[in-house]
Amino acid sequence: MREISLHLLDLVQNSIEAGASTVEITVDEDEAGYFVFIVADNGRGMNKELVNSVRDPFVTTRLTRKVGLGLALLSMSTARCGGVLDIQSQEGKGTKVKAAFLQDHLDRPPLGDLAATLKVLLTANPALRLIVNYKSGGGEFLLDSMQLKEILGESLAFGHPEVYSWLSDYLKQEIGKVGKSGR
Repeated sequence: MREISLHLLDLVQNSIEAGASTVEITVDEDEAGYFVFIVADNGRGMNKELVNSVRDPFVTTRLTRKVGLGLALLSMSTARCGGVLDIQSQEGKGTKVKAAFLQDHLDRPPLGDLAATLKVLLTANPALRLIVNYKSGGGEFLLDSMQLKEILGESLAFGHPEVYSWLSDYLKQEIGKVGKSGR
């Protein structure tokens, strides 16, 4: 995957398929010289055997296909960029995936369109509680989909045309305030 935001999308999709009702995304553009992101969920979790083998592209829990490239590609990308991929999981409790890339490594993928990724996740998964913490040199952006739903009220969903348009503008604006330019 060419952008980190696409890895985030893939990991959250894995969380949803694992029955998660809450997913927390943390993106820190400069954690002691590393670009770090974490996706943590309260889904089914995995046993130790699966955690140890899930980086293999021919290991997947999906029934629709026999390959699972997301974690394998992420593992290769972090290693290529002088970083690490850490996967922690406990059956019945959930999974936490942490990816770290050397911040200034030439091969580090760009963040990509985080606003569009979050908008897709929010509108396509209305029952999911999505908590986002995005940190960069410009500050910090916090988002909790439950708080947004309380503000909007019961009658307006993220997919409602006016809300969808507002959400797009809001995410671009707030992420833009925090994000570094260039990458």
